[in-house]
Amino acid sequence: MQWSWIYLLTRRSLELAGLRLLGNTAKDGELLVLRHQLAVLQRQLGKPKLEPADRVLLAALSRLLPRQSWSSFFVTPATLLRWHRELIAGKWTYPHKSPGRPPIPEETRELILRLARENPLWGHRRVQGELARLGITVCAATVRSVLRQGNIPPAPQRAHDTWASFLRAQASGLLACDFFHVDTAFCRRLYVLFVMEVATRRVHVLGISAHPNRGWVTQQVRNLMMDLEDRVDRFRFFLRDRDGKFSGAFDAVLADAGVQVLLSPPRSPKANAFAERWVGTVRRECTDRILIMNERHLRAVLNTYTDHYNRHRPHQSLHQRPPQAAETGQTAPVTPFGGRVRRTQLLGGLINEYQQAA
Repeated sequence: MQWSWIYLLTRRSLELAGLRLLGNTAKDGELLVLRHQLAVLQRQLGKPKLEPADRVLLAALSRLLPRQSWSSFFVTPATLLRWHRELIAGKWTYPHKSPGRPPIPEETRELILRLARENPLWGHRRVQGELARLGITVCAATVRSVLRQGNIPPAPQRAHDTWASFLRAQASGLLACDFFHVDTAFCRRLYVLFVMEVATRRVHVLGISAHPNRGWVTQQVRNLMMDLEDRVDRFRFFLRDRDGKFSGAFDAVLADAGVQVLLSPPRSPKANAFAERWVGTVRRECTDRILIMNERHLRAVLNTYTDHYNRHRPHQSLHQRPPQAAETGQTAPVTPFGGRVRRTQLLGGLINEYQQAA
């Protein structure tokens, strides 16, 4: 900034020296032209915006003119004196901190917003307490201000239960049941009843029938309770739709085992999203790619595919582990790649399983 002022003053000094070489008539004419142009510009423009270098130059030139000629400036003498006072004050004023509390780090701000989004029931004081447990000291008013700036409403307003949140919370003790159909090569429709353990994604194909009725469905759930044996105590809820094939006897079998039946809303497949997802998977990977001849053929195909699904097929939600490995808590062995991979073909090569050769 200082160098720009020096350059401007030097340039104007050279211009003044050049004016001395002009005659009085030429200088007077040029002054009249400049004054008229200045008057025209003042009528067209508003209040001019001056840079610090402009103020220094005008203040310096004011010393070269007598006080009677100060009317040629578009600023008043009081303005020139104020500029001088501000210049002196800026020179002798030491830098100081801005008033108010210091801003919090950006990492802390992002953490506050993250805690509020991931925990809908947490208010600003609960978030403050969690930050204190992590070793971050922030007052409650700052947390509330950050949440308000992030357009996050208070805890009671953003805490609402949905089917998705309920299913995620109850996944460890939830069984999901549903039907899907398969049309054979001879245009006969077969119905498949299955149950999924939502926590581990393990699937049980309970039965296949062309004419399922209430008695048949009730017997299938009895068989399921016997197959689960001592593991039945892990489950608290059984999610099903409002199909008429599920009778009161069906619900009574589950109630005797201590499992509560939950009914999905009418025409709401997303309420039973895990079962619907498996129906899409088994159709894309298996039944839509094979001509099913009869019920016996479908049972053999589904048994093979279900065994592959539970034992080998990786799942993103299970950290790329199959359901059986997730149920037992096993993790994939981290071993260096040996070079040879063995392929096992299922369903005539429709599905392939790969393992490292010993």
